[in-house]
This record gives sequence, structure tokens and C-alpha cells, in this order.
Amino acid sequence: MTHSSAPDRPQDDPLLPEQLGGDDSPPGVLSFNAADPVGAGGLSSDALVIASIGAHPLTVTTGIYLRDTRDAVGHATIDDAVVAEQARWLAEDVPVRTIKVGFVGGAEQIAAIAGFAADYADVPVIAYMPDLSWWDEHEIDSYLDAFRELLLPQTAVLVGNNTTLRHWLLPESITDRHARATDLARAAAELGVPYVLVTGIPTLGDQLGNVLASPQAELLSQNFERIDAAFLGAGDIVSAALAALLATGSELTEAALEALQYLDQALDHGFRPGMGRAVADRLFWTTDEDAEVDIDDTSALIDIRHPFNETKH
Repeated sequence: MTHSSAPDRPQDDPLLPEQLGGDDSPPGVLSFNAADPVGAGGLSSDALVIASIGAHPLTVTTGIYLRDTRDAVGHATIDDAVVAEQARWLAEDVPVRTIKVGFVGGAEQIAAIAGFAADYADVPVIAYMPDLSWWDEHEIDSYLDAFRELLLPQTAVLVGNNTTLRHWLLPESITDRHARATDLARAAAELGVPYVLVTGIPTLGDQLGNVLASPQAELLSQNFERIDAAFLGAGDIVSAALAALLATGSELTEAALEALQYLDQALDHGFRPGMGRAVADRLFWTTDEDAEVDIDDTSALIDIRHPFNETKH
């Protein structure tokens, strides 16, 4: 593989970092994820969420979904050497505060990301495990084995839906819908993960629970009203938000709470763009439903509002 080097900038270049704010620049969040043509999850969602929080998205494409809002029917991977090289070019140029890992397509891609993360061991990894039931069973087994053996030992927080994590981490208890988050945290800790953020936990009434847990205790528990719609991409949203909030300096429990609140509002403002499942509005914070816009007032049409996480940068 060949590539060209960028020429050195002259010292009077008006775009030198120190003349653009230097240390005040938004922190970089490096996302490894697939391209989602629907825009519900994947890299496009990560970029929207990370920017909404007030961080700067750095994106490495690991593959491409073949899907619509109804179903995922396939996935094409990007060569693992390309994934690794692109990540290293980014990290050698832009400081990376956190790493978010979504669905990356295969064991080879996981190995490439794990190798990269090992070289940046001081950068926290937020790893999201999605529902893979649409995929080939052999591919699922290979993916989960590689994730377990290579990436989880380097993961700071594992994020996933209660059902998905139970089937993976506690297969002997798959019929127990009420397995505790601390049970999942203990199972994850045996694989090297200190914290789990478990979403979609069944509760009494019309609510779903979400818990940040360590093997010893629940650190945060937050319930939200169940929304009567099936959504795409919720796990990508909350894990990207968590990575961005940690990058902007939030403490873990605070970051988890804000990430869950961001997800809840994005889902509450969701919409159905096609004939299948709904998509969250990750830019809900830009819309003032009570404001009346005069179409003759052009200044109103270009009003740029503060990001969701307006106090962190």
C-alpha cells in the first residue's frame, strides 16, 4: 500500500493550530465503526453524537452495512490493514482522548483495532456490542470469540442491551430476564472489563432500566419511559455519547447519566424516515419547537445553537 506525505506547513500558515485556539480545540474521539447507509447507527451516527456533545469525531470505516430501515441483509468489510493504517495516521496527527468501538465486521478487524489500542493503552476504550442476530451464525461466533479474547481485555466500559449481554456473557442464564447488571459486570470483569453499561433492563410498569455497574456494585441506575416504537442505532448513540462525554472531562458516573439522558431525548424526538424502524434525532437540541421563525429573517435561519454538552469545553 502506498501513500503520500503532506508537505510541511510554512510558519506563517494562517491555519496553524496555535492560531486557531490550540488547547481549546474540541477533544478527539476516535470511532471504529461500519458505514450505515440508513444513517441510524454506524459512523454517521457516531459523528453526529460526538459533535453534539462538543467533541471532535475522528472516524475509521471498518465496513459497510447492506441494509434499509427494515432489515440488515449483509455487510462488507474493509481490509484490516487499511483499518489499522488509517487509525495510526489519525492518532499520530490528532490527540485522541477516547476510543469508541462499534460493529467492525470481523475477527481480523477486531485484531487490528486491538493492536492499535494496545499501543495507546492510556486512552479509554468504550466498546459496544450490538445485536448480531441478523448475521450468519458462524460469523457471529468468530466475531464474539475475537472480541472476547482480543478487545475486552483493553476495554474500559462495555456497553450493550441487557438481552444481548446476557446471551453473550451469561449463556447459562439466558432464560433469566432479570439477571442483575452486577452479574454481567462480574462476567465481564473475568474478561478484563472494569465497568459495564447495561441498557433495556425490564422493570415493573412502562419503564426500562439502565445501569452502570462494576463487579462490586451498581454505580448508577436510571429508568426511562418505554417508547412505543422500534428504533435502530440506540446502542451506538449511547456508547458514542459516553465516549464523547469522557473525552470532554466528565467523570464516569456523570458521563453515563448524561449519555443516557441524551439517548432518551434523541429517541423521544425520533422519526420514521422509511417503511421500517424509527431513527433517533441526534440533533434534537438544535430545535426549539416553541420558536416561530420568520422566513424573511435570514439571521434566524443560520442561528447556530450551543451543543448538548455546553459546559464541557
